[in-house]
Amino acid sequence: MESLTQATVQPPCTGFEIDPSIITKYSTQGPRYTSYPTALLFSEQFTSANYEQYLDIANTDPAPLSLYVHIPFCRWLCYYCGCNKVVTKKAGVVREYLDHLAIEIGLLSKRIGANRQVTQLHFGGGTPTYLDDAELTELIHLLASHFQLDDSQHREYSIEIDPRTVNPDRLALLRGLGFNRLSFGIQDTNPQVQKAINRVQRTEQVIELVGAARAYRFSSISFDLIYGLPLQNCETLNRTLDDVISLRPDRIALYHYAHMPARFPAQKAIERHSLPNSAEKLAMLSLATERLLAAGYTYIGMDHFVLPGDELARSQKEGHLQRNFQGYSTALAPDVLGIGVSAISAIGDCYAQNSKDLADYYWRLDAGQLPVDKGLIKSAEDQIRAYVIMELACNLGVCADVFATKFNALFWEKFAELRPKLEEMQGDGLLVIEPAGITVTEAGRMMLRNICMVFDQYLNSKMQSYSKTL
Repeated sequence: MESLTQATVQPPCTGFEIDPSIITKYSTQGPRYTSYPTALLFSEQFTSANYEQYLDIANTDPAPLSLYVHIPFCRWLCYYCGCNKVVTKKAGVVREYLDHLAIEIGLLSKRIGANRQVTQLHFGGGTPTYLDDAELTELIHLLASHFQLDDSQHREYSIEIDPRTVNPDRLALLRGLGFNRLSFGIQDTNPQVQKAINRVQRTEQVIELVGAARAYRFSSISFDLIYGLPLQNCETLNRTLDDVISLRPDRIALYHYAHMPARFPAQKAIERHSLPNSAEKLAMLSLATERLLAAGYTYIGMDHFVLPGDELARSQKEGHLQRNFQGYSTALAPDVLGIGVSAISAIGDCYAQNSKDLADYYWRLDAGQLPVDKGLIKSAEDQIRAYVIMELACNLGVCADVFATKFNALFWEKFAELRPKLEEMQGDGLLVIEPAGITVTEAGRMMLRNICMVFDQYLNSKMQSYSKTL
């Protein structure tokens, strides 16, 4: 390898073989690094007053803005789910929530609404399509009245879809409201697996929705899949992959099921004996990786596969892929403004999370306060390590020269004590160490979380709170 640059062009990930013993060695617990420091480090000492200071500073920044809106409601309880959600069919819950979103949006827009164009918008949940057509339209109009929503073809406006809650007509409405990206929660297409997780949905319905989405010219379709679910094995997963590959979504997120019933009570409904063991899960991961690569997908890392022409693949090749609480994205907007219960904002050097409790969220807004429950202001050391971790997670390498320019420090002097662990990973074929920096190998993409963990100074105190890396 020659010298690294900030826009190092990575070779396409066309396939790789990893010694099973290496996979077993690196199958441990660790963060997904949608932020650094991670949300487990957020403190209640961070207040809405701290947040307001950063919002005021950010309002003077001309850079584009990203909005995330959390809709917590679901009609049905999916046993595997660890998201912040409210399972209810009670009348009036959406009306109350929209009324309080209006208060929060009004408070936020006074501080950071007028000067920044919203190039990225994401509705997550819960189930965003729990809202009916009129409610979705009202929410978009509410946002448009307080923020500068981008109407160009370059915007990235996405929404998470439970296929059971939409039909082609609803997709047409979403397209008309400005959404151009859809993320379908598929998980698995096997009926027995679906029944075991209480999420039964017909594959024929998914096929119909994908066809409609293409007819309505959505620019990107994404599928979420999970391996390690109850009653799942290589045979059932292989058939799910047949279904998925035949539909050829632009992006596929392949997540490892984390069985943590003490943290997520709904998972107590899953019988532990029905879960595949560690060897079976690793076999499923290998199978899925092999099949998706053979089908022409690029493995960009951290559970994500994309078609070679996708914007995420191009951004990674050009060295400006980024990662936030919604996963990977292109670098259209440096700041993320989180709206709704439990939503997390990343503004400048701070993270701010709204209250996870719906009643408390309402109470704070009724009192005229931003509903911030906790957060964090990154220290100088946090900023350095966040940069390295995000460069590894997103762009598959760290350039020592760019690091030195950015932080006025020599990379290998700064992290000299980490060299032995990195050399061990190099011996395992996961990365390449040179004076010019670090480059993640194709095999190392599967262990990106483990590589990032080397630079995490907080990890030892929080290990048991994270899911398995593989």
